[in-house]
Order: sequence, then C-alpha cells, then structure tokens
Amino acid sequence: MSFQLNDGLTVPEIGFGTYQLNGATGVNTMVSALNNGYRLLDSAFNYENEGAVGQAIRQSGIPRTDILVSSKLPGRHHRYQDAIATIQESLYRAGLDYYDLYLIHWPNPLEDHYVEAWQALIDAQKFGLVRSIGVSNFLPEHLNRIIKETGVTPSLNQIELHPYFNQADQRQFDTEHHILTQAWSPLGRASEILNDQTLTALATKYHVSVVQLILKWDIQHGVMPIPKSSNPVRQRQNLTLDFTIDAADMAAIDQLTKPDGRTHDQDPARYQEF
Repeated sequence: MSFQLNDGLTVPEIGFGTYQLNGATGVNTMVSALNNGYRLLDSAFNYENEGAVGQAIRQSGIPRTDILVSSKLPGRHHRYQDAIATIQESLYRAGLDYYDLYLIHWPNPLEDHYVEAWQALIDAQKFGLVRSIGVSNFLPEHLNRIIKETGVTPSLNQIELHPYFNQADQRQFDTEHHILTQAWSPLGRASEILNDQTLTALATKYHVSVVQLILKWDIQHGVMPIPKSSNPVRQRQNLTLDFTIDAADMAAIDQLTKPDGRTHDQDPARYQEF
C-alpha cells in the first residue's frame, strides 16, 4: 500500500525514523530496516546522521531508486542562500545526488524566515536537488502563509501525532489542502502509551501488539507513521499490519487525545529550533 503526494510522488504508507541512529550501529540498524522491507528513511540535518543514511543505502545492496530518503532544513539556515547551501551539504554528507523529500524542520516563527526557506526549497526542487518538498511542525497559519506568498503547497507535513495527541484539526487542514500528514513520535511517550488500558484491550482483540494497533490507526486516518526500532523482529512486525480497525474502535482511540498531549513543550507557534 502507498500514498500519493500532491506532486505525484508515490510514498509507502509507513516509513522508518532514524533519529539517534548514528555511526556504525546506526548504519546496521538502517540496513536491517531496509532488508526487512522499509523503503523510506527519514533523517534531518540536525540528526547528524545523513552520512550514516547514505552508507546504509549503499551497504544494503538495494537500488537507490527503490528507496525514498528524506531530510530536513534546520532553523539556523532558513536564509535563502544558507538554505540552498545546506541542502547541497546534506547531499554531500549522504553521498547522494538527490533527496526524495526535503522538509523545513520547524517554522521558527519568532525568527520569521520560513517563507524565505520555503522559496529555497521550491528552487532546490527546480534545480533537481530534491524530488518533493514539504514541511515539518507547520501549523495552519504557517501553511496558509507560504502557500499564499509562493503559490506552492507542501506535499507533506510531518507533525507530532500519537493517540494522546491526535491532531484532528491539523489533519483535517492538511487533508483539505491535499497535504499528506506524517507522524513523528507515533508512540508518544511509549512507556505510558504502550500500557494504556484501552489500547492494550484493543490490541488483544485484534491479536496484534499495541504498536501495530497504533500504526494501523495512523494509516487508517490517512497518516504515514515513521516508527523506529533497532530490533529486527519488531521492524518486521511493524510492517505486518494486515488487519482493519473498525469504526467504533478507531473512535475509542481518538478519544484518548489530550489538550496537553505533546511529549515535550514544543508548540510550533512559539518553539524555536536551530
């Protein structure tokens, strides 16, 4: 199964997160993920692992054209020329000729250079450095502004999204604008969510793990989750989602959301990431 972005790029319904996967250990984990069937690796300039991502692709033996690679522009490089140079540097680090997806990591509205950064991504796509361009942690106000000022709608918006913070309003906005929602931290505070009574009961009902239940809940909402696991068994398990959650149970999971459900104090309206 897959999703199609508004620019025509087809992406898998689940990707693999690479945050904190660095060095040889990180490479081995990513190679395992690729060999277990993942075809989208999500990275970022600030993860400082783009080199490991590139090495994992080469080491996997899987053709580059069969793998989608995503990275993100950090807040300190939102100025136009800085952004172009950073995207080029991202490619040099990874040893790649292009990225399939490149995102603005955070809007940093207090600095207010995200429109300039978005224009840089638009041009990077024209230059052939990136196939598809999107954003991360953008609120409707940020999305409306970049669309209005540039005429270009992001293909994807990667946001914090999990059962305790289901982002219903943001998901609706994204859907109405044909923007794919991608979920970072799909398990939220895992130690808390994985023991939730509602989720554990439903996982038992469907004969799956709580993680599988959550990932399927994402996908049925039209959201692409990007879980991370270093365990090969769990990597394969997270791709084995051949069941359907019924409407009543989807609603029960939706009702777990909390107004203060963010895992950290990172409200994009004021949070600054450099």
